[in-house]
Amino acid sequence: MSNYTVESCTVETSDGVKLHTRLVKPKEEIKGNLVIVLVHPFSILGGCQALLKGIAYGLAGKGYRAVTFDMRGAGKSTGRPSLTGFTEIKDVTAVCKWVCDDIHSDRILLVGSSAGAPIAGSSVDQIKEVVGYVSIGYPFGMISSVLFGRHHKAILQSPKPKLFVMGTRDGFTSVKQLQNKLISAAGRNETHLIEGASHFQMEGPEFDAQMVDLIVAFIESL
Repeated sequence: MSNYTVESCTVETSDGVKLHTRLVKPKEEIKGNLVIVLVHPFSILGGCQALLKGIAYGLAGKGYRAVTFDMRGAGKSTGRPSLTGFTEIKDVTAVCKWVCDDIHSDRILLVGSSAGAPIAGSSVDQIKEVVGYVSIGYPFGMISSVLFGRHHKAILQSPKPKLFVMGTRDGFTSVKQLQNKLISAAGRNETHLIEGASHFQMEGPEFDAQMVDLIVAFIESL
């Protein structure tokens, strides 16, 4: 027997894209008013909300409500994905607005995985209800910065609390590149390095339980 329920719905963006969205809720007592919105990896490389369902289920098992959704052009969502992830910011803001209006939450934690990390990072200060941000494998490296480099400034300048989780064998970003980026970052910034883990390993289910524990610990520190 699972200790959570899953509800599906459609959320419409400001430019008319319909996003397939899931709300995962604990069956037992819900902890506080915070909702965790999870932003999946690069749609063009097959990223979709299914990659984050293990984390969402785990968070619900710890008493938190979690939301996953397919960004435009992924899964059952309409629209077309963009190469740079800038139109997808509208997807994140639409889902967060839905969380505020329909789930009646005024506290959101944004969690982005891989390319979802820069997209979520660019959304953090656009949504006043966002109280913190967690990145799983932010692609800060030189090659990935060709696509996502223009997102960096928004999250590094945000005063909101941030946690960057990365494997030490991430092929897109070295530990040194991550540390150099965070030297000048505003506000509270934490890093958690997972020894020996590669970028795509971190997206796999074997690390879901560890991601859940890190996210919960971060929430409790807010």
